[in-house]
Amino acid sequence: MRLTEILKEKAKAAKRRIVLPEGDEPRTVKAAEIVRGEGIAETVLLTAESVAGDKAKLEAYADALYEIRKAKGLSREKAAELVMDPMYYGMMMVKEGDADGLVSGAVHSTGDMLRPALQVIRTAPGMKLVSSSFIMESANRAVGEDGLFVYADCVVNPCPDAEGLAHIAVAAAETARKLCGIAEPRVAMLSFSTKGSANHELVEKVRSAVEIAHGLRPDLLLDGELQFDAAVVPSVAALKAPGSKVAGRANVFVFPDLQAGNIGYKITQRLGGVECFAVLQGLAKPCNDLSRGCSVDDIVSTVAATAVQA
Repeated sequence: MRLTEILKEKAKAAKRRIVLPEGDEPRTVKAAEIVRGEGIAETVLLTAESVAGDKAKLEAYADALYEIRKAKGLSREKAAELVMDPMYYGMMMVKEGDADGLVSGAVHSTGDMLRPALQVIRTAPGMKLVSSSFIMESANRAVGEDGLFVYADCVVNPCPDAEGLAHIAVAAAETARKLCGIAEPRVAMLSFSTKGSANHELVEKVRSAVEIAHGLRPDLLLDGELQFDAAVVPSVAALKAPGSKVAGRANVFVFPDLQAGNIGYKITQRLGGVECFAVLQGLAKPCNDLSRGCSVDDIVSTVAATAVQA
């Protein structure tokens, strides 16, 4: 069974409520019908009109948003204006427990969704930043974990520092474990160098990230710096990183920056014929972003993943 089907079954058992703040977008409307019809989750479609009609909630959410952001200079009047936006209204639903998660992006950019998410939902305790993981599923069951593997970060952070990379690695490992069912995440911190084969400030950043990640999660199987071939090919790993518990058998791959991650996942997807979808990680409650070119099936799968994260 494909991972998306497994997630749908888990979501059905979870019985979560997911808010869709692009409630008049045709693909979103169709996806919500499918999600409800199959019992994957309860969905709440928001539009500007539906938000404007709920005066009591608007007042309550404006008060709550003002309390959250007043130290940052937000006025009560501006809070009242913001919650009229379905995106902010949806975030407040999640924040206040009126929904379990949020999915958007068929119309809005990542920034349009992530900005209110960071202002309202905020990062989870202990997390330095929000990042993304692409869940990759290959028909070749010999790669990754029975064909499943995780790429991070391919969407959010253009050039994370060493500490940021370490937090991305820890979050990606948890995504692999909790969302993909990978019992033993094996994290490769990628570079153009393997175990000292090259020296450069970019390589040093990855080495520092490895040390920080080990400090954050000493129990995690994580190694680097590793070139991609050393991370996935056992014969190359035996030559370049002998003795590594990760090299040659990695199932979680942490790219050193966004350029590498975004290029890497698209090469894998387009030339490797690998199916993939993205989730955000590091937020206190699950909110996930879609590509504006997403299909109805993509929205359904992301709602299911969000319900499982919740």
